[in-house]
Amino acid sequence: MASIDTLKSTISKKGGLAKGNRFNVIFTPPTQSLLNLNPETLVGSLLSGTFSVQNLISDPRDISLLCQSAQLPGRQISTIDYQAHKQAVPIPYTVINEDVQLKFLLTNDYYMKILFDNWESAIIDVPNYKIGYKKDFSTDVVIQQLNEKNVPVYGVKLENAFPTTVTAIELDNSAENTVQELSVTLSYDNFVPEGPVSSTGSALRQASRLLGI
Repeated sequence: MASIDTLKSTISKKGGLAKGNRFNVIFTPPTQSLLNLNPETLVGSLLSGTFSVQNLISDPRDISLLCQSAQLPGRQISTIDYQAHKQAVPIPYTVINEDVQLKFLLTNDYYMKILFDNWESAIIDVPNYKIGYKKDFSTDVVIQQLNEKNVPVYGVKLENAFPTTVTAIELDNSAENTVQELSVTLSYDNFVPEGPVSSTGSALRQASRLLGI
């Protein structure tokens, strides 16, 4: 069995241990534009005292900062038994990608809740029972594992992702000292593992969507 010194040496030469709280989530919803000029939102922020000129500009970093938890998705390889000679052997035939769960802090302007409300409305127009085109309501989502210097060491890109579940928000008179959170489930076509360079490039492309680049 390897000694503790050997283990420490191995961890050290590989840059240390990955920390669960060092991560980044970057995406630009298809319904979000560079300027936040929704009249109802602006009037609400004025009445609540949360209005700021800075809130007129959509900053992709806000989503990342408000994200409390995320997941690097797993993938299951499905198999079918094939009778070969004297015993059955498993043969792979498809893959199943896990949905991704995200959890966000809710601020007093309900920024993340309104963001996902608008996104869901683009997927299904409930009053008129109309479903949108997937190319119009899906977007790529980049999830990165960061090191202690906030440099991505690994990432995944969820291709054509969109929310399938936005959980209820509990209101409780006894929850005086709790902070409101919003949990969201994302489905997607496929996920692509990325290294530090390619993941950084994907993150920059997502951020540039607001500018129409």
